[in-house]
Amino acid sequence: MSRIGKLPISIPAGVTVNFDEKSSVVTVKGPKGELAQRIDPSIKFSNADGQITLEVDEKSPVNYKQKQAFHGLYRSLVNNMVVGVSEGYKKTMELVGVGYRVSNQGNLVEFSLGYTHPIFIQLPKEVKVETKSERNQNPIITLESCDKQLLGLICAKIRSFRMPEPYKGKGILFQGEVIRRKSGKTAAAK
Repeated sequence: MSRIGKLPISIPAGVTVNFDEKSSVVTVKGPKGELAQRIDPSIKFSNADGQITLEVDEKSPVNYKQKQAFHGLYRSLVNNMVVGVSEGYKKTMELVGVGYRVSNQGNLVEFSLGYTHPIFIQLPKEVKVETKSERNQNPIITLESCDKQLLGLICAKIRSFRMPEPYKGKGILFQGEVIRRKSGKTAAAK
């Protein structure tokens, strides 16, 4: 039995969880938004006494190892949904480099990262963005959403514009992230 999968999920106040047995879809509504996730039929879903539990269906034709993997996976996904609609998720990224800038107008974000052209990215409406640029400080971009998966995907996309490099430490980093630095080439001794 999956150690993560057997942990119950407590439902906070203001959050409603519905499960449609025909389509195997869990819908979670809360103050921060609404999320839906399809669950594999080999997992039994139960919602009672303010707690959600997921169990493996022993009669399912799916092999044992796959059921165990699904058990932990879907428990984590449902837990992330419950936390997301009640508290939300927040990621802060920092642009390290001379002349790197970021600004936004609504959900349209413009990056100036040392290329010959600015980079524009239109974020989905589920994500709230805030940019901050202060003198003698690295520009900061803060992203908030109730969907952890979507937020991680957007952060990975933004980071791909300028991956942190180990020689000068420049690039787009998560705030507080430490880049392992490498020494550059050394001149050959004569």
